[in-house]
Amino acid sequence: MDINSDDLKTFITVIDSGTLSAASVHLGQTTSGVSRALSRLEDKLSTSLLTRTTRRMELTEEGQLFLDKARAILGAMEEAEETIRIRRQKPAGRLCVDAASPFMLHCVVPHVAEFRAMYPDIRLELSSNDQIADLIEHRTDIAIRIGTLNDSTLHARALTSSPLYVLASPDYLTRHGTPSKPEDLAQHSVLGFVQYELGNQWPLRHAAGNSLPVTPSISASSGETLRQLALAGQGIVCLADFMTRADIEAGRLVKVLEADYTGYRQQIHAVYYRNTQLAQRISCFLEFLQQKL
Repeated sequence: MDINSDDLKTFITVIDSGTLSAASVHLGQTTSGVSRALSRLEDKLSTSLLTRTTRRMELTEEGQLFLDKARAILGAMEEAEETIRIRRQKPAGRLCVDAASPFMLHCVVPHVAEFRAMYPDIRLELSSNDQIADLIEHRTDIAIRIGTLNDSTLHARALTSSPLYVLASPDYLTRHGTPSKPEDLAQHSVLGFVQYELGNQWPLRHAAGNSLPVTPSISASSGETLRQLALAGQGIVCLADFMTRADIEAGRLVKVLEADYTGYRQQIHAVYYRNTQLAQRISCFLEFLQQKL
């Protein structure tokens, strides 16, 4: 009996979802139906692809080899199909995009009007979260995440990278002075992140290395909140170029400690759970956004 693309899709979805029940939601099938399909695939191959217990599933060595080949085959099929579909059809339907609020406000919202004019049949839903959520559970098609990605079964596409700047308002610097070296920050009001320790490691060269840990005087969970605090003269902040470029150009925020910058750039990725029903909408949005970035 020959293996077909549905076999490959079922197997990959089970692996990417982590459980048979989660895969069944994504595939629109019953859990028992997915289990039977997986068993039929193993029968066709005359080998076990997964070791299954009541608590977990693990790939066998043969399963890992088959997974790599299956992804390549299905990816090539989807790319070919998607290329033809985009040429002959207009993308349509719901597209839910999730991003941290600063990126959403500064990099997505300004371009929504142009995107809607290009793709009037796509219904955009925009949401903001700071962590990679369960895309299936939250019905999210694309999540845009900033910084290093943790290991994930989701597909990831690099969109761009953004430098980080240490900034303060002219008013703050007039009142408190300008730091001349990274160690001087200990005598200043520092604006930093809560529950995001990487955000409090500033890319500045100093005596102990190229990453300076700071202790915030004021902490916030959102970079946009920190930006507003910096604009209000409440302290010195380290934020990405994509959300502060206009402030710098207008003189509302000023770069400090430029001689000590390491040149570090924050990576920006789109993560998504790919399937052929969503591929067209995902593809056109990512192509559009990457051009804008």
